[in-house]
Amino acid sequence: MSAPPIALLNARLVDPERETERRGGLLAIDGVIAGVGPEVTRAQLPPEARIVECAGDVVAPGLVDMRVFIGEPGAEHRETIASASAAAAGGGVTSLVMRPDTSPPVDDPAVVDFILRRARDDAKVRVFPSAALTKNLAGREIAEIGLLAEAGAIAFSDGARSVAEAQTMRRAMTYARDFDALVAPVCEDESLRGEGVMAEGLRASWLGLPGVPREAETIVLERDLRLVGLTGARYHAAIVSNRLSLEAMRRAREDGLAATCGVSINNLTLNELDVGDYRTFLKLSPPLRSEEERIALVEALGDGLVDVIASDHDPQDVETKRLPFAEAAAGAIGVETMLSASLRLVTAGHLSLPRLLRAMTLRPAQILRLPVGRLSVGAPADVIRFDPDEPYVLDPAHLHSRCRNTPFDEARLEGRVKLTLVAGRVAHE
Repeated sequence: MSAPPIALLNARLVDPERETERRGGLLAIDGVIAGVGPEVTRAQLPPEARIVECAGDVVAPGLVDMRVFIGEPGAEHRETIASASAAAAGGGVTSLVMRPDTSPPVDDPAVVDFILRRARDDAKVRVFPSAALTKNLAGREIAEIGLLAEAGAIAFSDGARSVAEAQTMRRAMTYARDFDALVAPVCEDESLRGEGVMAEGLRASWLGLPGVPREAETIVLERDLRLVGLTGARYHAAIVSNRLSLEAMRRAREDGLAATCGVSINNLTLNELDVGDYRTFLKLSPPLRSEEERIALVEALGDGLVDVIASDHDPQDVETKRLPFAEAAAGAIGVETMLSASLRLVTAGHLSLPRLLRAMTLRPAQILRLPVGRLSVGAPADVIRFDPDEPYVLDPAHLHSRCRNTPFDEARLEGRVKLTLVAGRVAHE
């Protein structure tokens, strides 16, 4: 059954494709945008349309989150497709890409089919599975990338792990290229990371914690970029977090490689000082780094070197977080707070709102080759409404995720989402 017409009037329309703002309205009919701009007025609407008076709130495309952990199948106590999609809708995320490190991992077309069927039944937003690069995420034998892509996998990685063997990664990229599949891994040399639990440096020394050098990320990224040049694969570095990695990406762009990269909202808005006195909710992978590194990431986002902001949503339960810092699991939830946290960058004057939203809507949609992320006639009516200036204090008890490990516990934020439409239907209000 098609979605009933809905009109959002008197809105501040933010178009990330043109990086413009204007006043007007938006009309969605049958799940697509039928009109957008000042010409959408009450007099032009079909009589059966529901009217939402926005009173100057921002109306923008729904966010596209490229990196979300969902525990289904196998770890439903951490997150289910239903709970993750409810959290996503509450945060203005209308499309999300699910990590493949479930149990069993997404290395078989049957698991892809299970996720897609469960998403059709339970999800409030669009859920796209990513699949494993190697069988059982073991880093040795490449997965059946062609069959997984045919089943519906939209990207390929080994979840939280890098592929250690360069020859295995080369074969995976070559295979992925033949099927025009997107390779989107994290980059970390596990042997160089060792026992490190936060960014290597003075702060880690003060806290008496083993550090992770920046090179653990950058060495693997540079290797992968060389292999992209060798194979011609479509490549997206899921998370970069330091200036060395940014320099590697810049050189790759100058050499003509079509590689892209993302950054976690945590590394964009927090730094190593936020760890405080061993706050385990701030134990993350990649770790929070210095303020200078954070500013470098923000500047790279502003000039387009960094393409995408991701939530890096990683629910952890109480048993794995309420431990000594060195023993606690890394990760934080973030899909519901990504928009509000990112608005700090606009408030601080680092980015315009259209440029910020571009990194969370249009660019990830382009990299994933999805038709969403646009505020134009004919595009899917995946739309959000929010007031970027409305303040609130985050209460984790009000979040939709099954876990509460947010780095923004009791933080002062702005920009609560008031309405989320997916294909013209209300997913959150």
